[in-house]
Amino acid sequence: MNKGGDKFTFKISVVGDGAVGKTSLITKFTKGRFQKEYIKTIGAQFFSYEEEIDGNYFKLLFWDIAGQDDFNFLRPSFYKESKAAIIVYSLEENDLGQESFKHITNWHDNIKNYCGNIPTVLFGNKVDLVDEKNLNDNKVLKIVKKRNFLGYYRTSALTGTRVSQGFHAIIKELYNKFNKSRSISQ
Repeated sequence: MNKGGDKFTFKISVVGDGAVGKTSLITKFTKGRFQKEYIKTIGAQFFSYEEEIDGNYFKLLFWDIAGQDDFNFLRPSFYKESKAAIIVYSLEENDLGQESFKHITNWHDNIKNYCGNIPTVLFGNKVDLVDEKNLNDNKVLKIVKKRNFLGYYRTSALTGTRVSQGFHAIIKELYNKFNKSRSISQ
């Protein structure tokens, strides 16, 4: 990677209920692999990803924030300085899927409360566990529009379905914001 250009670091918070696949999605994107066994995140985990765009060096720090209510008290400090966010819910047709869908707006309210109006992408994860033809996106698309999310992606950490596209939507948005603010300041 050419490190001769400008260097920028962006923190991205990844949130959602426990067991929806946040860690698995980040691992798939940053390392290209899937971890089969579920390991509960305690507090937060941190991942980094580097990319060069137009000669500029970008480092993304993904903060994988535990979804269990036990860690509510830690969230304000974990959200601090985030430049973008990803909310993950499960597409599974079970209690986890239903509850995690209901909590999308709560997660977004937390993001807005602690970070302001930052670019946010929504991932409906575990698409490999459902029949996509039977999914109806009307409710989720209403939330995406009402909340002005950057995008919505049906993802699978297992197969990699739309994982890269979702993460790159955030990268592209941060790059465009960086370029815009840079040209204004020059």
